[in-house]
Amino acid sequence: MNEKNTNKLKILNDPIYGFITIPNALIYDLIEHPYFQRLRRISQMGLSHLVYPGAHHTRFHHALGCMHLMQKTVSILKFKGVEISDEEANALYIAILLHDIGHGPFSHALEQSIATGIHHETISLKFMEALNEEFRGKLSLAITIFRGDYHRKFFYQLIASQLDMDRLDYLKRDSFYTGVSEGNINSERLITMLNVKKDDLVVEENGIYSVEKFIVARRLMYWQVYLHKTGLGAEKLLEKVLLRAKELVLNGVKLPASKAFNYFLTNQINEENFNSKTLKIFAKLDDYDVLASIKEWISNKDLILSTLSENLINRKLPKVELHNQPFSKEEVESVKEQVKKTYNLNTNEVNYLVYQGEISNQAYDSTKSTIKLMYKNGAVKDIIEASDHLNIQALSKPVNKYYLCYPKK
Repeated sequence: MNEKNTNKLKILNDPIYGFITIPNALIYDLIEHPYFQRLRRISQMGLSHLVYPGAHHTRFHHALGCMHLMQKTVSILKFKGVEISDEEANALYIAILLHDIGHGPFSHALEQSIATGIHHETISLKFMEALNEEFRGKLSLAITIFRGDYHRKFFYQLIASQLDMDRLDYLKRDSFYTGVSEGNINSERLITMLNVKKDDLVVEENGIYSVEKFIVARRLMYWQVYLHKTGLGAEKLLEKVLLRAKELVLNGVKLPASKAFNYFLTNQINEENFNSKTLKIFAKLDDYDVLASIKEWISNKDLILSTLSENLINRKLPKVELHNQPFSKEEVESVKEQVKKTYNLNTNEVNYLVYQGEISNQAYDSTKSTIKLMYKNGAVKDIIEASDHLNIQALSKPVNKYYLCYPKK
């Protein structure tokens, strides 16, 4: 088929929003690019499907949903008299479409274990720059906005703030796929209430209850889904599998792994050495590489690696205790001693089966780019001041909990 005759203005069907339109040929080509198609093989919610069986959606779904919400937002803001040129609108669509393109397998697990020296947002930027070269500079404005360097501040707020397109999509989408209805925010109404005042993104006063619902929904989704203790145990187990694999490989043990995965196991990756060669290898890495390898590692003669791998694949997840106060040193040592005896482990090995940490949930951070409410007389207030919902003030304080993981037997 002649490339020129290909219909590039496709319509996609999304279970959340119905039809999503791809606005132009450039965005169609970006979506078709192998770098973006890789997101079909990166789960949006890591291992949450081990708790919520429906949570199998991908970063690909999410990125398209964000672009759709950005199209709606641009249309609403233009209707309200905010001047946004076609070039600016397109740059916003590209920036939000590609905002998560740098996520590795299972979203966050790799950052904690294999490629610890570089953040997914930095990799997203590297992908954007590589694509910009390939598309002859057509992504330059999108990159400027994504970096927060564009002179119109509210553009960046649409990409990354406490009421951005990213959050508006993932809360609604994750709520849908997990079946946790508490997260089902009214993103349509929130977008309809958006406006711009003195280059700041604001919500018109009629939208106050939708904002309150959004903040409360975020808190509930974090405790019920993102920080669910079984899901947390699964994610930490995956991190431990990867850390053990990396330790063995660096000590000269050969482990079965795909070429791309092997590169990250055998090299210490950080921001300085993450060059264009590393980016091309990273672009070939997804959930499937990691899962296929872990299935192979079940038969490895290293007891720790084989035990952890088998536990992950067959969902034999660790016991997770959650406390409001840190665990005492004595409590942790007591558990470690028991596990050491049961599995005949040394001090280093037991740390792969018994580990602790801290999780934090802050639904709204009043120290960051805040959510502002605009009244009919033009006055602007932070949602905390504007709301008579006592919870909103409470939700702006971080809540910390402490976890301890160890084998169930």
